[in-house]
Amino acid sequence: MVANISAYEESRRKRMEENKKRMEALNLPKLCQALKIPNRTKSSPMKRSKPRVVEKQVVVVRRSNRVANKPAPFFEEAVLDRVVKPRRISKVTDFSNLVFATDEARAKAIEKAEKLQSDLGSDYPTFIKSMFQSHVTGGFRLGGLPVDFCRRNFPRRGDFITLIDEDAVEYRVTYLARENVLGGGWKGFAVAHGLLDGDAVVFQLIKPTTCKVYIIRVNGSEQGNSL
Repeated sequence: MVANISAYEESRRKRMEENKKRMEALNLPKLCQALKIPNRTKSSPMKRSKPRVVEKQVVVVRRSNRVANKPAPFFEEAVLDRVVKPRRISKVTDFSNLVFATDEARAKAIEKAEKLQSDLGSDYPTFIKSMFQSHVTGGFRLGGLPVDFCRRNFPRRGDFITLIDEDAVEYRVTYLARENVLGGGWKGFAVAHGLLDGDAVVFQLIKPTTCKVYIIRVNGSEQGNSL
C-alpha cells in the first residue's frame, strides 16, 4: 500500500514538472503577469476647487444729457386708503314661519286644476304642477316638469320660456332642458303672484316657448284662479 502511494506521488511530481516546463516554453507566466488588471478600488484624490472671488466695482450710472445737470427727483410716499368690503352673508330662510299645505288641501287644488284643464280642451298642450316649498321659497326652481311634455313641446337644448299672466304681463324664464327645470326668472313670477305651498298651476302652451298660466289657490279662494 505504501509503495503504491509513493509511486503515485512520484508520477504526479513528474507531470507537474513537465507542465511547468511547457508553460515556460510557451512564455505563459509573463503573459499572465501582463494581463493582470490594476487595482481600481483606490479612489482618486478629490480635486480642490479654487475659491470663487467676486470683485465689486463701483459703476457710475449714466444719465441723459437733458437731465444730467438737474437734481435727482424726489418721490413722496403715497398713502392708499384700503377699502374693506363687508363680508356678504347669505340670507337664511326661516322655515319656522313657513306654512305647509295639508295633503287634503293639496289634493283639492289639484282636483280643481284637472277640471280647469279639461275645460281648456285639447287644442293646446297642457300640464299641471303642484307647488312645493322649494318652488316658491328658498331655491325658487320649478323642477319635476313632465318629461313627455318637455320633449314634445320645449326646446331640446334649452331656451327661454315666456309665461303670460291675466294682465298679459310676460315673464321670461330660463328653461334647462337637461334637468327639465324652470330656473332664472321663475322667482320673479312666483313672488309676483304670491304662490304658496299647495297651489296648483296649469301651464297651457299657446305657441312655441310661450305658456299661458292658470293658478288654483290651495286656500280655495276663487280670486286669481285664471291668469
